[in-house]
Amino acid sequence: MTEKSEVIIRAYTYQDKERVLDLLRFNTPQFFSPNEEGDLLYYLENEIEYYYVIELDRQVIGSGGFNFSGDYSKGKISWDLLHPDFQKRSFGSTLLKYRIKKLKEFSSVREITVRTSQQAYKFYEKHGFQLQGIIKDYWAIGFDLYNMKYLSR
Repeated sequence: MTEKSEVIIRAYTYQDKERVLDLLRFNTPQFFSPNEEGDLLYYLENEIEYYYVIELDRQVIGSGGFNFSGDYSKGKISWDLLHPDFQKRSFGSTLLKYRIKKLKEFSSVREITVRTSQQAYKFYEKHGFQLQGIIKDYWAIGFDLYNMKYLSR
């Protein structure tokens, strides 16, 4: 990253779909099971409420969104993806903080949660999420579900 590099977060558009799917592929099988690609595709086509991409110099390097419970009291962080070349460089943290800030703008939201795996839960823990429970082999064999709740308000 140079002094002139520009980082922006913007709303996801349909034109971003292939790049977002590529981000998942770049993170499979380290962070995602191969069978999750169909789940992401379904999400992108049917379940998006708020979804964003993060760009560095007009190149999509990551994405992530959030959804709500039926009564909008719970905000759920969803589908965090970051190109491996840009991990551990604060881009994921920037995108997560952006979404938490957006969720806090909804007065109905009383709780923020994330469902993740043992491969990524430490990232969320570092940002104020606390582990609430684990379900072994939930996503796929070897990919456990880590339910987490945001405690910092």
